[in-house]
Amino acid sequence: MAFPPDFRWGVATAAYQIEGATGEDGRGDSVWDVFCREPGRVRDGHTGDVACDHYRRWPDDLDLMAGLGVDAYRFSIAWPRIQPNGRGPANPEGLDFYDRLVDGMLERGLTPFPTLFHWDLPQALEDAGGWTVRDTAHRFAEYAAVVAERLADRVGAWITLNEPMVVTAYGYAFGVYAPGRTLLLDALPTAHHQLLGHGLAVNALRDLGALQVGLSNHYTPAWAADESSADDLRAAATFDLFANRLFTDPVLYGRHPDLSPLGGPDPASYVRDEDLAVIAAPIDFLGVNYYQPTRVRAASGPLPFEIVPIEGHPTTGMGWPVVPDALLALLRTLKETYSASLPPLLITENGCAYDDRPGPDGVVDDPERVAFLESHLDAVRTAIADGVDVRGYFVWSFMDNFEWAEGYHPRFGLVHVDYETQRRTPRSSYGWYRDFVDSSRS
Repeated sequence: MAFPPDFRWGVATAAYQIEGATGEDGRGDSVWDVFCREPGRVRDGHTGDVACDHYRRWPDDLDLMAGLGVDAYRFSIAWPRIQPNGRGPANPEGLDFYDRLVDGMLERGLTPFPTLFHWDLPQALEDAGGWTVRDTAHRFAEYAAVVAERLADRVGAWITLNEPMVVTAYGYAFGVYAPGRTLLLDALPTAHHQLLGHGLAVNALRDLGALQVGLSNHYTPAWAADESSADDLRAAATFDLFANRLFTDPVLYGRHPDLSPLGGPDPASYVRDEDLAVIAAPIDFLGVNYYQPTRVRAASGPLPFEIVPIEGHPTTGMGWPVVPDALLALLRTLKETYSASLPPLLITENGCAYDDRPGPDGVVDDPERVAFLESHLDAVRTAIADGVDVRGYFVWSFMDNFEWAEGYHPRFGLVHVDYETQRRTPRSSYGWYRDFVDSSRS
């Protein structure tokens, strides 16, 4: 079965991971700038200060992207480049950069898909409480309006948040990502406040002429370590609540799921009567970011579940299990769970890291990445045949980049980046994806 003729093909990146120029043209500090300066936070002390130097090299990068034959580019806008302190008037040089970038995409036939928040919260807002306080949701909506006032005449589709689950879990609960706080289940209000910011931003974007608005969630199917154990099955359901439903039910159902299995603060302490109606503002698509399933067993510590390894599957360079069938199961589950409330889906991130470098002939051969992409695209195609309304697929990532707490070690890109010279070398997967996209349209 072929993909639908209007299926959208794209690639994805994020501002802090590729732009560099963190101290230039009026940009303020983000939580990731500060986090990277703290010893021991990021592997080998790497920072995003230079990254892929995309801030200067974007025309060449867009040329490479256009060479793929894709029709869309999912990128992110750095909030501290627009509002250095997270509030107040816009920094004109920041807006000018994204103005040029959007025009460059359109000149090359690429549809811009900006993400407004891909984890780089202005540090000044974190100092005032970050996503633990309601005010940040309102600051986010104001920022969204500032960007849309400048770009909405050329940008039709907008993504508000990227993976609020990761911000809540890794940034505020466990402290392994910026801002590095270890609140455990006391971090649950950050999930609500991010979604409130999403809902407020949806309305702000609509008011300024946005045609399509959605958000991208991280999804991971939850597997019980022992399917015959009632305790492990209960732990898997609780993990699914924490990782998936907490960030989807309010948007699509207009209500929080029952959070009592998690514990944590009483939702009445941070949820106001009008919040859920705001959060459930209609969206035009739901972004699905998928990398791997998660296997859990019952635990008696501060969390009611414990993550355990998945065996019997090949793994990526990150040690993540390669399970394309779990993507298929996830897409079917979303359709079954949310039924008529589910908008069209976009796979806004899917990809893998392998340590493949240029050979003596300069070629970067990456057959494992090709196999990964091919098998996961087969899963998407099967889901579509099953009646799941999937409208597009974005590879993570267009090029190697700063991979958060792992620094520059993992390499996810279709394009290899030599960080010393900033030379870009398309991998064999670049040519494979170009040909796949081309054949899908014939």
